[in-house]
Order: sequence, then C-alpha cells, then structure tokens
Amino acid sequence: MRRKDREMDRSFGLTVIDRSRFGILAMVDRGRPYAIPLSLVREGDALYFHSAPEGRKTEVFQQNPEVSIAFVGEWRVPELFTAAELEKVTDDEEKTALLLSKVFTVEFESVVATGRVRLVRDDEERIKAMRLICEKYTPTKMAYFTQAAQAGLPRTHIYRIDMTDVKAKRKKYDRQGEEMKWGRLTD
Repeated sequence: MRRKDREMDRSFGLTVIDRSRFGILAMVDRGRPYAIPLSLVREGDALYFHSAPEGRKTEVFQQNPEVSIAFVGEWRVPELFTAAELEKVTDDEEKTALLLSKVFTVEFESVVATGRVRLVRDDEERIKAMRLICEKYTPTKMAYFTQAAQAGLPRTHIYRIDMTDVKAKRKKYDRQGEEMKWGRLTD
C-alpha cells in the first residue's frame, strides 16, 4: 500500500467487509481481467456467496481459484468549509492549494482481500452459508428460510473464499478538518 498513513488494521477491514452491501470479485480469465459484483457474507476468515451452477465465473474458478475482492464502506465528500471561508482563501495561492485538497476529495474506507475460492459441497456448510447470506440481506424474511433453502439448494452453488490477506485503507477528517492518519479511529 503506497499511502501507509491511511492503512488500517485487519479488524477495521473485517468491519468494513461486514458492513458492505456488496464486493467486487476480481479474477483472471485466460490472461484477461474479469470482475463482477457479488453479495457476500463473512464468517471468520471465510467469505460466502451463492451462484448459478454454470457461467463464466464458475469456469474461471476451475482454471484459477486465486481471487481478490474489493469492498467500499462509507464514503462522502467532506463539508469542512463554508462558502465564505472558501472565498477568503482563494485570494492566497498558498492557502488555496492546501484548502482545495480538502475540498475536492472524498472520505472513504475500503478493503482489498485476497484468497482462494472453492465450491462448497457439504450440505451442512451450504445451508449454513445460505442462512448467513439471508440473515445479512433479507433478515425480515427468515421465517421462510427453511422452505426457500430446501427449494433452492438443488440448483444453487455456494462458494467459499478463504481469505489469505486483508488490506484496509481509510481517509477521514476530524472535526477540526485535519486528516486522521494511521489507525486513528476517533476525533
């Protein structure tokens, strides 16, 4: 990671993964990049997702199970200055450059995880993974989970990614408009 001052620890990264609504799975298909958005859920160092039994990604997994997944957590354009403050500073070139770097930017948190993907064949683990996915994405419908799982299990593949590396990064400003550097979590 080039910006070590924005690097966050693994625990922060796992929290971002858990809060993320989706991740972008990246892989190599016959020497060319291929990436797709997925609804993933984490348990420990494993990520789970469901899939149709056939398709491009399932073919790629057979060729090369090494993957990476990018997650983006919270992001926003910071509002650190009023219009009047911006007007005052634009008269001074030195201050303008510094100020504009805090205006034309975004606060963000992101994670890139790497690992190996494999098809889950054990029915007990498949049902557990389906339950975890449904608890994350459809928590108010869990009363119907057992019926849905029984109906969907025969035609649904469940994949597991065993994460081998998790790199987290964040850019965030405190209340005074100063960037919160390496690992700093609070104002």
